Amino acid sequence: MKRDIYDEDHEDFRASVRQWLERSVIPNTDKYIADKALPREFWLEAGANGFLGLSIPEEYGGAGADDFRFNAVLEEELAKVGAAFPTCVSIHVDITAPYIVELGTEEQKQRWLPGVSSGEILLAIGMTEPSGGSDLAALKTTAVRDGDEWVINGSKTFITNGYSADLVVVAARTDPEKGPKGITLFAVEATKEGFSRGRKLDKVGMEESDTAELFFENVRVTDAEVIGELNMGFIHMMQKLPQERISCAVANTHHAKQILTETLQYAKDRKAFGQSIGNFQHNKFLLAELFTQIEVCEAYIDKCVAAHARGELTATEAAKAKWWSSQAQSEILDHCVQLHGGYGFMNEYRVARAWRDARVTKIWAGSNEIMKELIGRELGL
Repeated sequence: MKRDIYDEDHEDFRASVRQWLERSVIPNTDKYIADKALPREFWLEAGANGFLGLSIPEEYGGAGADDFRFNAVLEEELAKVGAAFPTCVSIHVDITAPYIVELGTEEQKQRWLPGVSSGEILLAIGMTEPSGGSDLAALKTTAVRDGDEWVINGSKTFITNGYSADLVVVAARTDPEKGPKGITLFAVEATKEGFSRGRKLDKVGMEESDTAELFFENVRVTDAEVIGELNMGFIHMMQKLPQERISCAVANTHHAKQILTETLQYAKDRKAFGQSIGNFQHNKFLLAELFTQIEVCEAYIDKCVAAHARGELTATEAAKAKWWSSQAQSEILDHCVQLHGGYGFMNEYRVARAWRDARVTKIWAGSNEIMKELIGRELGL
C-alpha cells in the first residue's frame, strides 16, 4: 500500500540522508561496534549536513523545519542501518534538544543551540536512576539551594550518549515535600566540577550506542542552567514523552521492516531439499504473516507521525504506538532469526545483531507494561 504522509521535500531529504549513510556511516559500522560509540566525526558530519537541527530555529543554526515528518524520515533511514543509530540521534535531536528549544531562555538558546545543531555539543538526558526505572516521580537526585546556586547530588543510569555527551538535561528533586511537583530540570555541562561518568555499560545489544552511568557530587549550577519552570520538571517530561515514544515507534517499525526484507531475500536464495526455503509452505505462510504485520504496524505509526506533525498526537496514542511496534519488532525479528537457521545465531549476520538490539525497546521509554497501564487509565480502568 502506498504511503501518503510524505511529500517531495521529505523524499528529497530522505535521499540526502541515504547518500550520507552510504558514503560515511555504513562503511564504518564495524568500527563503531568495536569502539562501543559513535565518534565525534559522525556527529560533526551529521551536523554539517543539517540533520541535527531539524526543529531548531534558523537563528540558532538549525534548519527550522518545524515538521516532525523530517525527523521521522531521518529515523527511518538510520534504523535501516542499525537500531543504535536512530536511538543515539533521536536522544540528541528529538528528545533532548526540544527542552532547550521550547523551554529555554534566550540566553540558553544562544549559548547551546548552535553547537547542538553543528554536532559540537552532544546531548543526553538524565532521567532514569538505578533505583527508579520507569518511575520518574520517585527520583532521588537532589538539587539544594545554596545562596545563588543549586548543588546537585545523585546518579543516573542507562543514559544513552552518556559517555560522550557535552550537555546533560538532568531531572532533580528541588522540593522533597511536593513529590512529582517538586522536580526541576537543569542543563549540566560535562565540564562542571563534580560531574563524572562511570564505565560504558556492557549491554546485550546496541554496542554502537555509548550508554553510561552519570554521577553528580556537589555539582554547582545557577538559575541560568534551570530549564523551564522551577518544580515543573515532571510536567515538562510528561509533555515531551509522547515525542520520544513516537520516535521509538518509527525506529522499531523500520528496523524490523528492513531486516524482514533482507530475510525474504535470504529465504529466496537459501536452498534446502532441492528448493528455496521460502517455497516451503510453512515459511511462505509465515513470511506472508510477517509482512502483513509490519505493514499494518507501519500504517498506524504513519498515522501517528502525521498527527504529531499537526500537534494532535495524544499521550495514549503514542503509548499504543510504542508498545505495539516494539512487540511487533521482537516477534518479527525472532522469526527472522529462525528462518536463518544456525546462521541466525551468528553475530556476523545482521539478523542476529538486530534481534539482540531490538529486545530493549520493550523496556525503555517506559516499559510496555507502563504503556498498557497508561492506555488502561484512558479507558477509565
